[in-house]
Amino acid sequence: MNLSGWGQYPSLDAEVSIPLMDRDITGAIAYTAGHDALIARGLGRSYGDSALAKFVISTDSMDHFVSFDETSGELRCQAGVSLDQILTVFVPKGWFLPVTPGTKFVTVGGAIASDVHGKNHHIDGTFNEHVSLIRIATVAEGVVDCSRSEHTELFHATCGGMGLTGVILEAVIRLRPIKSSMIEERTVKAANIDETVAIFDDNQEVTYSVAWIDCVATGRNLGRSLVMMGEHADHGGLSVHREGKLAIPFNMPGFLLNRYSVHGFNMLYYNRVGKPVTTRTVHYDGFFYPLDGIHQWNRMYGKNGFTQYQFVLPKEAGLDGMKLILKRIVDSGMGSFLSVLKVFGPANANYLSFPMGGYTLALDFKIVTGLFAFLDELDRILADYGGRIYLTKDVRMSRETFQRGYPQADEFIQTRVRYGADKVFNSLQSQRLGL
Repeated sequence: MNLSGWGQYPSLDAEVSIPLMDRDITGAIAYTAGHDALIARGLGRSYGDSALAKFVISTDSMDHFVSFDETSGELRCQAGVSLDQILTVFVPKGWFLPVTPGTKFVTVGGAIASDVHGKNHHIDGTFNEHVSLIRIATVAEGVVDCSRSEHTELFHATCGGMGLTGVILEAVIRLRPIKSSMIEERTVKAANIDETVAIFDDNQEVTYSVAWIDCVATGRNLGRSLVMMGEHADHGGLSVHREGKLAIPFNMPGFLLNRYSVHGFNMLYYNRVGKPVTTRTVHYDGFFYPLDGIHQWNRMYGKNGFTQYQFVLPKEAGLDGMKLILKRIVDSGMGSFLSVLKVFGPANANYLSFPMGGYTLALDFKIVTGLFAFLDELDRILADYGGRIYLTKDVRMSRETFQRGYPQADEFIQTRVRYGADKVFNSLQSQRLGL
């Protein structure tokens, strides 16, 4: 079948296997051995080419819960279980995800492979900080249980390893206890990027924080934002989210998203908040997953697709680098429809994990002529400031940029070789980056 990532670029005709049991997966691995082009795929929410290969193992049928400890919150489940399923079953029981990205429509296996982060990285780290065990089908050793104490190097390579070590079968995750499904939200209006960073610095103790950035604002307003912070409420009941009813039925005409419509949207969105500080109580679904309410929202970028450019800058250089990149975006006229800034805490021990202590900015760009050349220019600025690009969002990064941003890539490659993955598990992305 024809497959693409969430950005709808690129697409590839692939032979897709949908295994029902573990032995079907090991059989698929044996079948593709020597082809050097197999990758596992969950719900297809990685943006670029990281889940594209000639042969694909879909985890659609690997969606069962195995066990749950109601005292500790420890959940064992198959890799194809989605975050949506976990929330649906366990929020009414008083449990929530320890870390969640901006969509609930990702699988546990995908969350591990991407080492996803959320609005609470500065306090709770990445998703894999709360994973204690991974069961994985490897090439050289068959099915292996790995953790921080057993097959340690395989664990750190699999967490954030983009599916390039084997097929994740099961995982053990510790959920977070909650008293309510509601979030106490506070929104602070910032006039520019300096104020935005100052607000983050003054509220480091707040569990969840994120800023929407107006990436077309100029001059003294460069980087103006709405900073949204939240804590789990103690009241309001344990209601689960409802399925969104809105959908974009087809790819929208590409001309609808242009520098004028993006500028208009950014101006309206920033000014929708009139007061310097506002507070309200909202459901977790609206706070964490505002775009999930619109099915196939990726179609609004048109048939040519889009890419999300997400990078992180170390804290000591973050503000200067962020200003320079924001200014280049404004000058280019390639404004982003959606721009989100978050604060990261310290990096973890996983070889290809994206976060490091500093600031991360994610920007959505419609794919047009000249975009990739412009992003190459941003890559050079990023490298000068010691930053790196998120593999889960990447679709065009060069091998040189990757190697500069991920200094533990050699350890990752050595682990792949040790478990025989280099001869079997390769995506379009891994081939492009030399992994």
